[in-house]
Amino acid sequence: MLAIKTSYNASVMLDDITSIIAQGAKDLKVILPPGAGAAFRAYYDFLENRGQNVNLTAISGVGEVAKMHFLDSIALLNVAKFKNAKVIDIGSGAGFPGIPLKIVEPSVDLTLLEPTGKRVDFLMGLLDKLDIDATVIKARAEELAREPDKRELFDIVLSRAVAKLNILCELCLPFVCIGGLFIAMKGIDTTDEINDAQNAIKTLGAEPHSHSDYTIPGTAVTHRAVIIRKIKTTQDKYPRRYAKIKNFPL
Repeated sequence: MLAIKTSYNASVMLDDITSIIAQGAKDLKVILPPGAGAAFRAYYDFLENRGQNVNLTAISGVGEVAKMHFLDSIALLNVAKFKNAKVIDIGSGAGFPGIPLKIVEPSVDLTLLEPTGKRVDFLMGLLDKLDIDATVIKARAEELAREPDKRELFDIVLSRAVAKLNILCELCLPFVCIGGLFIAMKGIDTTDEINDAQNAIKTLGAEPHSHSDYTIPGTAVTHRAVIIRKIKTTQDKYPRRYAKIKNFPL
């Protein structure tokens, strides 16, 4: 059970998060563990009070945050098997999707990677608030991926970044263990982007696995999880420096 530090001043409106998450999880056929509702209430409060000065999200309000961030994140539980998985969230920002997934599936061994100091401080404060055990690393993906103790270590690598898929592949696939998955959270109109990433996927030792389209409960918004499976070791020369990745994508 999650132990939440309850020093925050919850408004009556925050109770709506419990019902929104409960109904959304039911729609997604995801079972919430004890304490999940309180955890998401505390998460929302912390984001509203601490996130405003860190430029974390343009989305605000109980309903929008609950649906577009929290439910969007836990929808991934229908995409892959997270139980006991070693997971890294690349460019975690405000903790999406990694922390909502950890709340609902506590067995996840979670690492949050974020290069910005203020966001790292936010994430560490949030984990303390929620009493969640996870690792936060301040580093750039293309640099950390060259560290022997992080390379090809993770069962699942997640990215909710807005970069194109061919760029994300070079940043994320070096972290994936052979047989593991890279899951990129995207909008529904990504067919051309997936096609453009085929060379990067192959070059980096992976293959397209599938994609999963889902509608966020309580909305008309459909998102796509692009799933790429690692089948062999990524060559040591990847990832390249970010400027080269961006200007000369694979």
